[in-house]
Amino acid sequence: MASVLIVNDQSLQRVGLRMLLTAEPDLTVVGDTASGAEAVRMSAALRPDVVLLGGHRPETDDIETIRRIAHPPRLTALPGPVGPGGQPPRILVLTSTGHEGYAYAALRAGAGGFLLKDATPHELTAAIRVVAAGDAVITPELTRALIDTVRHERAPRPGERAVGLDTFTERERDVLVAVASGWSNAEIAARLSIAPTTVKSHVSHILAKIGGRARVQAVAFAYEYGLVRPAA
Repeated sequence: MASVLIVNDQSLQRVGLRMLLTAEPDLTVVGDTASGAEAVRMSAALRPDVVLLGGHRPETDDIETIRRIAHPPRLTALPGPVGPGGQPPRILVLTSTGHEGYAYAALRAGAGGFLLKDATPHELTAAIRVVAAGDAVITPELTRALIDTVRHERAPRPGERAVGLDTFTERERDVLVAVASGWSNAEIAARLSIAPTTVKSHVSHILAKIGGRARVQAVAFAYEYGLVRPAA
């Protein structure tokens, strides 16, 4: 059972999303709000598995909301917004075409996936399950434009050491390609004949090497370096 917090400043959309998600036997809605600040507070109190973020708020507000939910303060007397597994909630962002810069900023802030606002109900519920499981979601319509944005905006800082493909072990490259191809941890484990815990360890090492925090950043890296290519 995956728990979801809905964040949307359109009241009718919140009602519709709640009705859609509560009809699914393996999904439960723990709350909804129109406010980014309230979303951060509710994440801390309710500890959902997934925060579904959409609506028409200013993009800068959304980025700050994502950052505060994905990276709660470590040193605090109050419990932070962490899920049942001790990790912050995973964030699925509903976005529009033509907002690739926003999607990239959301990725850097800690978003775990992106779905177009005109997605079907089945696509939405499937994406929530994928993100709740810790995997990445990037719709094909966004992939090519997002990777182009990554290439343009990810300029090396002075003195920053570039991360090349030779940074990874052969097994890490196998896992990176599998992650970017949309495989879940369980599928990677089965296809590479390794334990799921080993897959998680490889993903953690990959993220550490590229300086990323979210699995979707590994996907962007793999596309950027040509390990996989966007669908035509």
